[in-house]
Amino acid sequence: MNASVLDFPDQKLYRLPETISWRDADTGCTIVLAQPDSEPELWEDYLQGALRSYRKHGVEAALDADSFSDGRDTTLFYTALDDDGRMLGGLRAKGPYRSADESHAIVEWADQPGQAAVRKMITDRLPFGVVEMKSAWVSDDPARSGALTKTFARTAFPTMSLLGAQFILATAAAHVLDKWSTSGGVVANKIPAAPYPSDRYRTKMMWWDRRTFANHAEPGQLAKIVKEMRMLASISEEFGDFGPQYGSGM
Repeated sequence: MNASVLDFPDQKLYRLPETISWRDADTGCTIVLAQPDSEPELWEDYLQGALRSYRKHGVEAALDADSFSDGRDTTLFYTALDDDGRMLGGLRAKGPYRSADESHAIVEWADQPGQAAVRKMITDRLPFGVVEMKSAWVSDDPARSGALTKTFARTAFPTMSLLGAQFILATAAAHVLDKWSTSGGVVANKIPAAPYPSDRYRTKMMWWDRRTFANHAEPGQLAKIVKEMRMLASISEEFGDFGPQYGSGM
């Protein structure tokens, strides 16, 4: 697997040599890791699923689909497909960032007391690599939604490995982040919650640190993370070397 980085005026696009997929025993789904331009039909299905899900829960404004529907700001995305090929969920990754202003968190805390702290928290981590996970959704099927959320929570680690980043950032309502914390994410409790997308919600910020996540992950999730990373390494010996490595002058 030979990774390449293509330079554009405003960003670097990290190129996956191929779409990667694996079977997830917890959900019975195939997890597909791809890029929007290499899998345009899959990307469109993911977008439509996200729109339906966010609209159904009355938070379509938080999705802001028009801002990313062309896929240009999405480095990677993950989807879960059942045995019939039906998509049951997905999420996307933005970054690694070069500026805190690239993060949607700056928008979410606009005109809020915590915005300066959010900006500083992101800026301080930029030299080590910051990637943001966004636009997650899962099927409402109660038999699968909980397991899918835990499966997607584990995608922080292939993302950090592929993109050479130390940190993953996510924002969501506190009760949602409780589910994502099973894989070692830690809520930034010093940042006041933001009333986003409306006053009915309290959005919080969560971080995964590649060096310390094992101290915070549930034992069962940690075991699955290790197993999945070994499996992905068997797909490609260079899995952990995808993209530039931070701290090397990049």
